[in-house]
Amino acid sequence: MPASREPVSRTGKPNPVDIHVGSRVRLRRTLLGLSQEKLGEAVGLTFQQIQKYERGANRIGASRMYALSRVLDVPVAFFFEEMPAEISGKGGKPVPGLAEKYQAEFSHDPLAKRETLELVRAYYRIKEPTVRKRLFDLAKSLASASSS
Repeated sequence: MPASREPVSRTGKPNPVDIHVGSRVRLRRTLLGLSQEKLGEAVGLTFQQIQKYERGANRIGASRMYALSRVLDVPVAFFFEEMPAEISGKGGKPVPGLAEKYQAEFSHDPLAKRETLELVRAYYRIKEPTVRKRLFDLAKSLASASSS
């Protein structure tokens, strides 16, 4: 089988595309407040299989990706959004060791932090749209004031 089709390279490292797709599954699952076990039940998998998908250790097939997109209420394209050029191939050939670099970068991603998830959940629990809009405007103005 050609190296580009293998979920794990000959060095035993996951394919960077599989890592990215798995990280997007994890992001959406956590934004929805689903456990790996609940997501697994919804698509007929064990939580261990969901863990492997999220780490990129197992490649997600087309039918499984479709099922995940339905359960997570996102288009299939969501799993490929924000993929760095080095991974997507637009920036040339992937460089050796890119999987480790990308995993390290993702661990510092503010969208992957629990604090961010809690903030988003709290924000959407505000029922009054005008209050929610004012909070949004306040956050934006505080952010721009602190960057000046």
